[in-house]
This record gives sequence, C-alpha cells and structure tokens, in this order.
Amino acid sequence: MEALFSTDGLNPQHSFRRWRETLVGRGVPLEQARLDDGPFAAKLEAASVGPLLLTRVSHGAVRSEATRGLIQRNGKGDTVVVIFKLAGVSTRSQDDRSSAQRPGDFVVIDHRPAAHESSVGSQSMFLELPRERLESVLGSTRLYTSLTMGGDVASTALTVKFFHELVRLRDRLDPDSAARMASVGVDLIVASIAERLALEVSRPVSGTVVVQRAKAFVEAYLGDPTLDPPQLAAAMGVSLRRLQELFQERGQHISDWIWQRRLEAAAKRLADPGHAHLPIGPLAYGCGFASQAHFSRRFKDRFGRTPREYRQAALVSIP
Repeated sequence: MEALFSTDGLNPQHSFRRWRETLVGRGVPLEQARLDDGPFAAKLEAASVGPLLLTRVSHGAVRSEATRGLIQRNGKGDTVVVIFKLAGVSTRSQDDRSSAQRPGDFVVIDHRPAAHESSVGSQSMFLELPRERLESVLGSTRLYTSLTMGGDVASTALTVKFFHELVRLRDRLDPDSAARMASVGVDLIVASIAERLALEVSRPVSGTVVVQRAKAFVEAYLGDPTLDPPQLAAAMGVSLRRLQELFQERGQHISDWIWQRRLEAAAKRLADPGHAHLPIGPLAYGCGFASQAHFSRRFKDRFGRTPREYRQAALVSIP
C-alpha cells in the first residue's frame, strides 16, 4: 500500500495534532481525542483495486465522533463505509446499536452520527461503497450499521481473507481482472451481511421494538414520496401482513400513520418563520407529497384550512 501519512520522525509532542490535521485535510468527518498519555503513533496507507479504494489506518488509543455538522460538510451521504478490523479492539455505536470488533471481524458504518473507541495498536482497513450497492439488496443500512460481522462465521472469514489477498495481489491484476475481482469482493460483503441479518431476525423480537424501529425509519425517510407500507415492512425485515398486525394491535394503520406524520411535519414547517421563504409546493415535496394538489387537499381535510391560510394565521400570531 502507498503510505499517505506517518508519525514516524515527527516530534512526539506534535504527532497527534498532525494526525488530526491530516484527517481534516482528507475530508474525514471525525472529532478525535486521545485515551492515554503515551507516545502517539499513526499511519495512513491506501491502495486501489479496480474502482475500489482501500485505506489502512493504524493508530493509538483514541475516541472518535462523527457529528452531524461534520458529516453535512463532508457531503458523502450517498456512500457507506465497510471497516475490516485487522488489529486491536474497537467499539462502535450508531443508530442505537453498539458493538465491538476484533481482528477478523468487519462492520458497516453509515454517514450519520456515530462514536468509536479503539485500543492501543489499533489497525483497520476502510472501504467506501455506494449506499445503493448495499441497500438495493439488503434494505436500509439502519438494519445493519454497527452490527459486527464476526470472523467466526464462515462467510465473514471468507470475505476478510478475500480482501487481504486482493490487496496483496492487486499489482498482478490487469484492469479488467481488478474490476471483476472488486465486484466479487463487494458481493461477498453483501452475502456476509445477509447471513448476519438472517441470524439476527431469527431471534425473538417484540412487536413493540419492531413498531418503534418502523416509526423511526418513517421519521428518517419522511421526505421520500415512495415510502409506503411494503417498503417499510421490507426495511424492518418482516412481512407486510405482520407489520400491519403490529400497528393494528396499537389501534393504528401504517398508511394512516405515515400520512399523519407527513401532515404534522408540513404543519410544523408552515408555522416556522425559518421556512417562510419556501413556496408551498417545495415544502410539500420535502414532506413526502408527490403533488401540491394532493397535499392541499389532505392538509385542508386534516386542519380545516388550506396550507396558505394555515401559514398566514400561524405567522401572524407570532409576537
């Protein structure tokens, strides 16, 4: 791999600061803090295989946090990161899920707020992939972010070994072979995650947890006009019939609840002076409505006023 940065030869008093500056300069959306007082060593290396860029990162004990502000400035919402653990121990948390990774494991992290702690002598290999490449097969990344793919599972062990060898042999591959092998590697990642999810959903999961996860998913994707009950059920890993039953047990219907949340979100924005510059149409589209006419009709049925009338009344009442 090509060395991009190393603390070797640097003044130990400045090595951590230089490391953080390097990450910022490369657009890595992380805030970092040290977890010990010993000498800090770090190294950053990279290699390309076909369309894939693999980055190997070695460093001391640190705590890293990806904040919403840093992520927004980074602008990589259309990708996710696969992290292969090579040495040391890491713990990660994202989407209300925490996990630990040891050598031979891998994990997926999305570009949403997350936290990470690593031990001394930590080493990981990072691979950034298009979000669509995983979600088109596995559903929303929220189902498997920060979920450890353990090296004790055969499919994971095979995937990790494949990428080790892919990096080692990359210079012996012609461009076409490199692209084909890169595609095989991504397919192995998808297969490993699918097997891990199959193990996860086979465990008893209470209906309350499923409904809570479903509602959280709706909140996250409220602006997607294609979001509907079948898509929501697929994202939760349950049948549509099962999800309908769970909502009905709580006196709710999935479609009604989605439309209710869209209308409530729209009403909140209409009453917000910060959205006063936004025309009704774009505001409606941002809340998941496919047309302004449909939005206006549903809004008046729900609130007794047209969106324009509701906005005028709400803004006039603000002191």
